[in-house]
Amino acid sequence: MNFPFHVRFGPWTISAHFLFEVLAYTTAFRVYQALRKTRGDALDDSRRWWIVAAAAVGAFLGGRVLALLENPRELLSHWNELYVLGAGKTIVGALIGGLFAVELVKKHLGITRRTGDLFAVPLCVGIAVGRIGCFLEGLDDRTYGIATSLPWGVNFGDGIFRHPTQLYEIVFAILLGAFLFRRMARPHAEGDIFKLFMVSYFTFRLLCDFLKPDHRTFVGLSSIQWACVAMIVYYGPDIWRWVRPTPKNDTAEPLSLYKRRGTENLDVS
Repeated sequence: MNFPFHVRFGPWTISAHFLFEVLAYTTAFRVYQALRKTRGDALDDSRRWWIVAAAAVGAFLGGRVLALLENPRELLSHWNELYVLGAGKTIVGALIGGLFAVELVKKHLGITRRTGDLFAVPLCVGIAVGRIGCFLEGLDDRTYGIATSLPWGVNFGDGIFRHPTQLYEIVFAILLGAFLFRRMARPHAEGDIFKLFMVSYFTFRLLCDFLKPDHRTFVGLSSIQWACVAMIVYYGPDIWRWVRPTPKNDTAEPLSLYKRRGTENLDVS
């Protein structure tokens, strides 16, 4: 296979990266619609679409801002060039931007419910599909790994066999999505499915990005890795809640159980 890979439709040639990015958004949205239909939603259509719009805008901005910070030296040397603003995007930044944009909109609308659970599995699907395009783009996408002597190393065209970190992420996203889908059918605190997704993905990226030739900005970590660390700390209270031992004499029912119909949820602040 030659990289970057392009798909031909008659006289047209389309970048596989672009094609799979479109498929990622489309597939993730369809999965979201199916989950909302079968499992219900605590929000009405109007407020839910405000949440979706906020997530999309926040993801767009966050993905590009963090991508700009991947190489601070290059950013400083080209700060006055407009093209830099449109260069690159990262999933980590998109997730962070989407999260805080949604929280701002929820505060404006007076929404106190946890609204992210329906997004968790679709995000896993979208990441898995989108990373296929990243893999087929080869070196141009800059999501490849460092050199390796392992038998599954991939030559993206520069003669160096590298860790196919895109494929690692695809496998991880599929496994995580399957786990979260099964977890949704069991009692859980409202919002925990989305939080499990975020903590799992940021932890994966923190570790997996050691296999990438990224620019290390401070103490051996890249800007993306530092963002992952910050978000893991942000979810620290939830992580502690999940792992702390439950007192034997604690017979109280959980604060919130996510039942099949979203209208039956209780709020957990």
